[in-house]
Amino acid sequence: MNPLQLIVSGLLVGGIYAFIALGIVLVFKATGVFNFAAGHIMTLGAFLAYMFIVQIGLPVWVGILAALVVAAVLGLLVERLALRRLIGQPHMSALMATLALAYFLQGVMLAVWEGKVLALPQFLPTGSVTAGVVIDAELLWPFIIVMVFFGAFAIFFAKSRVGLAMRATAEDHQLAQLKGINVKFVFALTWVLAAVLSTVVGILLGHRLGVSVPMVFVGFKVIPVVLLGGLDSIPGAIVGGLIVGLVESLVAGYFNPWLTSIAPFVVLLIVLLIRPEGIFGQKRIERV
Repeated sequence: MNPLQLIVSGLLVGGIYAFIALGIVLVFKATGVFNFAAGHIMTLGAFLAYMFIVQIGLPVWVGILAALVVAAVLGLLVERLALRRLIGQPHMSALMATLALAYFLQGVMLAVWEGKVLALPQFLPTGSVTAGVVIDAELLWPFIIVMVFFGAFAIFFAKSRVGLAMRATAEDHQLAQLKGINVKFVFALTWVLAAVLSTVVGILLGHRLGVSVPMVFVGFKVIPVVLLGGLDSIPGAIVGGLIVGLVESLVAGYFNPWLTSIAPFVVLLIVLLIRPEGIFGQKRIERV
């Protein structure tokens, strides 16, 4: 197997992982909650796109937009009806709430779509691009879309007032309130953005692999990405995603494809033994 081919394929897949991780990091930075339901929201977003495009018959891009709007409303409802009521409670309560949400969404998807594998219409170019290595267009275009979103978010956080407010809230909730920032609004917006990001990835994955409930496990595969890069680091989400994608590709190419499910966790354990906060995470010292 051409090592350059493995590296390129791994980086393209890693970009998708990084984008899922971005939503998890955003929620954690702003609220201190680790969102275990990210993979389930992602999968539900893909099912919603299928419903709007195939079952209802909307044009592809209108159906995708409708799925993103519903995902945004779902993110808002989750924050308003569940997570906001847990402000001030132990972090474990909020964490368990996201886990309960994950199983609830999984039950809804199984009840409505009956565990079938469903196909989205083709809306991205297919085929392959040859540039020293063969690049699958179904991997290349999602990677390009993801990178465009990353660039847009970088500008949003660096230049916009809302983005700066989100960064301030992530650093210190009380100080942000003293500065006049509406922290509850930031919490809600963060969940909305995370749900929309997850839905974008769900649609891209569903377009390539088919929409099915087992897609939720991609969310659990992203846990090593988040912990590897650092729970509170957006650059860490990008680097962690690329590393995990690269590791999976190299392990599949040189060893056994069945080992790809455990290889990222082995790398994670090694990194955490050396740097427990992750590659880009902030070191926090707590006195006991």
